[in-house]
Amino acid sequence: MSSCGKSDSYKKLLAEKYYLVAANEKLTETMVHDIFSPPVASRIYAYPSIAAYEVAVLAAPDEFYSLMGQLNESSALSINAADYEQANFQLASLAAYYKVAIQLIFTEQFLIEDREALFEEIKNAGMPEEEFQASLALGEAVADEILAYASEDNYHQSRSFGKYTVKNDLGSWKPTPPAYIESIEPHWNKIRPFFLDSASQFAPVAPPPFDTIPESTFFQDAMAVMDAGNNMEGEQEEIAFFWDCNPYKMNVKGHVMFAEKKITPGGHWMGIAGIAVKNKGMEWKATAETLATTSIYLFDGFISCWDEKYRSALIRPETYINLYMDENWLPLLQTPPFPEYTSGHSVVSTAAAEALTKLLGEPFHFIDSTEVKYGLGVREFDSFRIASTEAAISRFFGGIHYLPAIDNGVEQGKEIAQMINQKIKTRKE
Repeated sequence: MSSCGKSDSYKKLLAEKYYLVAANEKLTETMVHDIFSPPVASRIYAYPSIAAYEVAVLAAPDEFYSLMGQLNESSALSINAADYEQANFQLASLAAYYKVAIQLIFTEQFLIEDREALFEEIKNAGMPEEEFQASLALGEAVADEILAYASEDNYHQSRSFGKYTVKNDLGSWKPTPPAYIESIEPHWNKIRPFFLDSASQFAPVAPPPFDTIPESTFFQDAMAVMDAGNNMEGEQEEIAFFWDCNPYKMNVKGHVMFAEKKITPGGHWMGIAGIAVKNKGMEWKATAETLATTSIYLFDGFISCWDEKYRSALIRPETYINLYMDENWLPLLQTPPFPEYTSGHSVVSTAAAEALTKLLGEPFHFIDSTEVKYGLGVREFDSFRIASTEAAISRFFGGIHYLPAIDNGVEQGKEIAQMINQKIKTRKE
């Protein structure tokens, strides 16, 4: 191969391969292995995606707005792209993504090996050493500034805020079988959001008041969950399992209990974003924009939802039905370890769908194969909003949410998305 041909080879690889989507998928695999909670996973997706996007901004400042200076408590990057004139911006974007991601997960080696394989592929395809080193230097410089910003979001401080104290009143959340896991991330509303004024900015209406009288709204809502579970139809069951996304599922066989590792709701939607990018044939800068934007809506969605979960601290259907209706009843899905109201999947799926609809429009036909590698099939949708509606109602089919948590969670997600839509600027007209 001539030196010219070899030089063109790495450029062709970067142009044709969706390396950033692949990196996001590897990050998902790593988080499934490490068993991060849904809120924490949303944080782990966000900062690497923002870092990758900020390199795209440096590559095309006339096309994209920087997020730094828009996000809460952020300031403009101090990096001058002219200082890295030999850099390949796409490789720099990938270097930034990997460096930030590696700092946020436990099993660093998974991503390190993935990154090194990518770097080796690019070098073997002919990227000059000077260009390679300049690209890494630029990516790492951007990553360092994003990591500095991330370090001030109160996450590390919140690790020492203490456990959630279960309330004694009848209507409050209690740990559920089979593992009776302590409630996760009770202080997530202390994490700095990206665009929300506060965690409670879009607090939903209160859930129906707790009651055990059969004529009460609360009893009837629980009855609806139980009846749905007892009369489950084939596709409803398929929908419930497809959107389960519970990284804490525990299996019990005899005296042995073992975890079944699964994707999170945020991971599912970041997977959908990657599928959409490929369907659209996006170049790398637009890919970075799509992943960063989706992750931001997810992140703020989890903060808003978790704020309400621990304000209302509502009893789960499984607990209520076992106490007041049928002590042997079990939901189709395993109840996740945190309070019921509102439905996290309803909030964040709606927010993510709105983000993707804003970027890519509707109708947008896609085949969601995100869960194939985790043992599930595919589902086909004609828009992101249709997919998010299905994700929301899946929690009712699964027996883990009452309908008000779903309906009001959808509204909560819409309000969050509408606010971010008005504030966020990525693409210059």
